[in-house]
Amino acid sequence: MRHRTIIRDPRDRVRNGHPWIFDNQVVRVEGDPGPGDVVQVFDDRKRPIGQGYFNPASKIQVRILTADLDEPIDDGFFLRKVKEAWAFRQRMVDTTSCRVIFGESDGLPACVADKFGDTIVLQTLSLGMDRWKHSLVEALREVTGVTRFYERNDVPIREKEGLQPIKGFLSDPFTTRFPIVENGLKVQVDVAEGQKTGHFLDQRLNHAAIAPVVAGADVLDCFTHTGGFALHAAHYGAERVEGLDISASAIRSAAANAELNGSSERCSFREANVFDFLTEAGRSGRKWDVVVLDPPAFAKSRATVAGATRGYKEINLRAMKCLPRGGFLVTCSCSQHMTPDLFRAMVADAAKDARRQLREVYYGTQPPDHPVHWSIPESLYLKCLILQVL
Repeated sequence: MRHRTIIRDPRDRVRNGHPWIFDNQVVRVEGDPGPGDVVQVFDDRKRPIGQGYFNPASKIQVRILTADLDEPIDDGFFLRKVKEAWAFRQRMVDTTSCRVIFGESDGLPACVADKFGDTIVLQTLSLGMDRWKHSLVEALREVTGVTRFYERNDVPIREKEGLQPIKGFLSDPFTTRFPIVENGLKVQVDVAEGQKTGHFLDQRLNHAAIAPVVAGADVLDCFTHTGGFALHAAHYGAERVEGLDISASAIRSAAANAELNGSSERCSFREANVFDFLTEAGRSGRKWDVVVLDPPAFAKSRATVAGATRGYKEINLRAMKCLPRGGFLVTCSCSQHMTPDLFRAMVADAAKDARRQLREVYYGTQPPDHPVHWSIPESLYLKCLILQVL
């Protein structure tokens, strides 16, 4: 007997393409599936939904892999999925460095694969996907030709799946710190120690979008991390760039990247609490022509959205006070729970409190190798606004 899971799906959310089945949707489980096993899924009206992998210990109890009840879930399945994902990237982006697999949007829930030159960093963030880790490596090797693989499964979310955090080589060892090129700039990637998979590939179009507003400008880059917006500002002709981050290691990385690109004379970086820095700058009347806000995700769950919105509003308010009339604010959010409408409303509320008016110059999200799946709202997470502050 094949394992079956019967679910309630009153709004047809899963039937319409969302792959997550939560524990409170499960009516009953037929058979005796073990953690990570593949189960057939039907709704409580006996309509077939598809197949997914099962984990009774997880709040997301089933993650759908295919709508076909009879499709074999084997090495061949994952090879086909990787081929489809790679063909899409080849059509849409420069694949020298890109996201090859973007989880649910590519039909591979809880799987991320980032390619940095001749290296791929893999994350398998659920029990069901982790079982297929080595099959994914072999599929990625065959499809992309890459031979260097590293796993960055040292993330807390795996603990919710009953998995231990782990990182290390999935191929012969290699040097884990090396440069890649983004928009004509050299950027150091550290796949072993850098955040997430070693480098954020998702801001590259937004980095490029600042070119018209930073030429000849005095720029403040808040939450600079490894210098993404700061380096691009210098590259696009900023007269002076100052980068802030609370992390000393991030500041060292940003300074090294500036030196790598010959922009150290125009770029300076300091360790600072952005909230405190902007407050003091506002009190002293310090102004910049352009202020960039690219904070980490303040809203890590729906329960924290209200508090996170207050935090986002506060830094946007303080940043606007540090801009002259006609200056530019580049403001971002990478939280999936901060929806585009909520993000815009928050910025508008900050402008109202700052008694400033806004003129929109640009709105961007994530690039095509991080595709937004319309049936999966969580796949849209990145927002970037460039606003002239009047």
